Amino acid sequence: QVRLVESGGGLVQAGGSLRVSCAFSGRSFDRYVMAWFRQASGKEREFVAAMSRWSSGNTYYADSVKGRFTISRDNAKNTVYLEMNSLRHEDTAVYYCAADFTLGPYSDSRYEYDYWGQGTQVTVSS
Repeated sequence: QVRLVESGGGLVQAGGSLRVSCAFSGRSFDRYVMAWFRQASGKEREFVAAMSRWSSGNTYYADSVKGRFTISRDNAKNTVYLEMNSLRHEDTAVYYCAADFTLGPYSDSRYEYDYWGQGTQVTVSS
């Protein structure tokens, strides 16, 4: 069974940086498409970034974070990261890690991912 545990959230000033991590427990991490979503208070959960399986390195981003956020994965550590730079107040949300075994190459729909972490809060003060 797959388990995802996020960490690294916190409070940061606007313009600052933060890195959140997602530890994957289970088999064949490198075969999973990994993604980050976020959910602000009172809003729908939205796609942030995704990375394809294996070590192909293909990445995908929401327009709102393109150029500021970077998703990466370390298959040796079974971990996916989201490096967030130039943070804005509107980036404040709970950030969720998601995984799926069958997608190809990725999806920006939360309904397509089978596994989710519990989320980590990121708060950007203006």
